[in-house]
Amino acid sequence: MPSDKELLHTDQALQLDKQLCFALYSTSLAMTKLYKPLLQALDVTYPQYLALLALWEQDGQSVSSLGEKLFLDSGTLTPLLKRMEQAGLLQRQRSPADERRVTIHLTAAGQALKEKARSIPFCVFSATSCPLSELVELTRQIQGLRQRLLSSVAPAANDSQPLPPQAAAQP
Repeated sequence: MPSDKELLHTDQALQLDKQLCFALYSTSLAMTKLYKPLLQALDVTYPQYLALLALWEQDGQSVSSLGEKLFLDSGTLTPLLKRMEQAGLLQRQRSPADERRVTIHLTAAGQALKEKARSIPFCVFSATSCPLSELVELTRQIQGLRQRLLSSVAPAANDSQPLPPQAAAQP
């Protein structure tokens, strides 16, 4: 019987449905598809909804702090925030103490969307047909996986060398 490591070097390991990346990617697409009609009622996109969730938790945070929470760089986040500002959902303000620092504050319209969004988590929960405890555990596991992946690629991003073959072969 071949070991797990040996199996990872076979053609079977290259099958699409055996790929963790594809399982996460296709699930993310399905999740986004589920959210689309729910967010149309709020007239926001999925990335805008994520920004709103973070701002409903803590209004007045800096653009850089929001970017870290959402795992978005400023080149992606800035246009998103500009569109939200044009829609009247938030205001961006430069700090008088440090012109480089920009804070984000929800407007009354941005705050009001929170009430409209209250039903969204239940709709998503219902669509999964999973017990709440299972979803909580799955979320915890995916967050742990994200942290491990970020830890493993951070050194590789700083180095100009690829991961060693034994690390690159991990699923």
